[in-house]
Amino acid sequence: MRFVTRLSVALLIAFALLEFIAAAHLWPGRAQTTLREQQLDLLILHGKLVDGSGRKPRTADVGIQGDRIVFVGDARKAKLTAARTIDATGLVIAPGFIDPHTHTLGDLSDEKRKSNEAYLMQGVTTVVTGNDGGSAQNIGETLSKWDQQGIGTNAVLLAGFGTIRGKVLGATDAQPNAAQLEEMRVLVARAMDEGAFGLSTGLYYSPQSYSKTEEVIELSKVAAAKDGIYDTHMRSESAGLLEAIAETIRIGREAKIPVHISHIKALGPEVWHRSTQAIKLIKQARAEGIDASACQYPYTASGTSLQASLVPRWAEVGGRRELLKRIDDPQIRPRLIKEMEENLKGRGGADSLLIADSPNKEFVGQRLEAIAKNMNKTPVEAALELIKLGSSGVISFNMNENDVQRFMKEKFVTTCSDGSTGHPRKYGTFPRKLREYVYNQKLISLPFAVRNSSALTAATFRIPERGLIREGYFADVIVFDEKTVADRATYEQPELLAVGMKYVIVNGKLAVENGAYIGALAGRALRKKVQNRER
Repeated sequence: MRFVTRLSVALLIAFALLEFIAAAHLWPGRAQTTLREQQLDLLILHGKLVDGSGRKPRTADVGIQGDRIVFVGDARKAKLTAARTIDATGLVIAPGFIDPHTHTLGDLSDEKRKSNEAYLMQGVTTVVTGNDGGSAQNIGETLSKWDQQGIGTNAVLLAGFGTIRGKVLGATDAQPNAAQLEEMRVLVARAMDEGAFGLSTGLYYSPQSYSKTEEVIELSKVAAAKDGIYDTHMRSESAGLLEAIAETIRIGREAKIPVHISHIKALGPEVWHRSTQAIKLIKQARAEGIDASACQYPYTASGTSLQASLVPRWAEVGGRRELLKRIDDPQIRPRLIKEMEENLKGRGGADSLLIADSPNKEFVGQRLEAIAKNMNKTPVEAALELIKLGSSGVISFNMNENDVQRFMKEKFVTTCSDGSTGHPRKYGTFPRKLREYVYNQKLISLPFAVRNSSALTAATFRIPERGLIREGYFADVIVFDEKTVADRATYEQPELLAVGMKYVIVNGKLAVENGAYIGALAGRALRKKVQNRER
């Protein structure tokens, strides 16, 4: 009798355990039964599912409960119902896009721009910011602010090397001593502990350009120990392109950290067609076991500041005040002008530079060549006059379409916007890639484009449970019309919203409905869950 009693108790425990597993959705068969017994929040029906994995499209329904995808399959067969249904017949269902390189730090922190509408209308549900080495001084405070005020998309922060180096060493070209290097290590570690996903650098820009590779490696080791990634705007994208890639690979090898090259390109006529060599270098590194990747925007024009594009870094030592002194110093000015002329040549000449933003708005929308003629000055002298006024943004038409396409076809190259004022890429990158390179030119397939704009980015930046249409993943979902999805932003009108995204769902909530933003602030400040690794 005692044996029977013990057996009964054991059976009761076993059945209770099975019920617990089913409720937790860990046993698919029982999970289906549980779903049938409840009404879902949202069902997207009859769509062409491109799930982010790279697999071929298939017809499927997607069910959402709370902030999660809980069903992918045939809702009718599963006898599912929902409080709200969307008929996606003739439309594509895909994971929300993830942009690994944006300049949305200021946007998300601003009361008027926190919706991130320019990205939502592209189907982007998660942005990475703090790139190019420029991040928030306090990662934790920034993330908390976003939590409190609400944001339109999910957002990931990187710890900026430039911000950290500037705090410790200022705008000088000094090399850190042991104590200063340790101070920078502490700042990187703190940023990672507060939720940063990795370390970003902009080694092209001062004061980061004054650092030696060894310094970057030492700080990268700190991020690596906390399972972070290294994201970089390299020292050069023009004459020193291949050397800069080699440096990035070295950082990955010695710091034992995944390395990601931001907005990879061959910048300027002298390096056009070197994309083949660049790709070869990265593939060799990957074959050696180095986790190397890149991202790219689908335009032949880049964007930066006029100063960064033309002024040599030595002239920026000490910051803006010292630069202005050098500009007016008769002993220094001839050398400065000569080197700026060489940089202008590398950019493709004065007619290749379009002023996108300036303290003096009369210059916006004009080419540097035209401005110089109106001033009756040489292009470099005109550029110096603009620089003296303040920060001017410039669009540089200096890439070759063949290089753009060659990079785009690589499996390790994700989509990014590098969105900046005056450049259409902030408003059009992701729809442009679909319209121009998937549908018009048929350079890449739809599953490839979606994967390289979602799941691959999530994997590269180690963003968990996003980037795929998969049960249990966060419900970041887009529904778009293949016939109408397109960018509208141009160099003349850079802030026109994209079209074709019928529905954009962020964490289970509708943000775009029937092609229009409806005001939802459903995004979340994402934090890296630090896993300290032995080194």
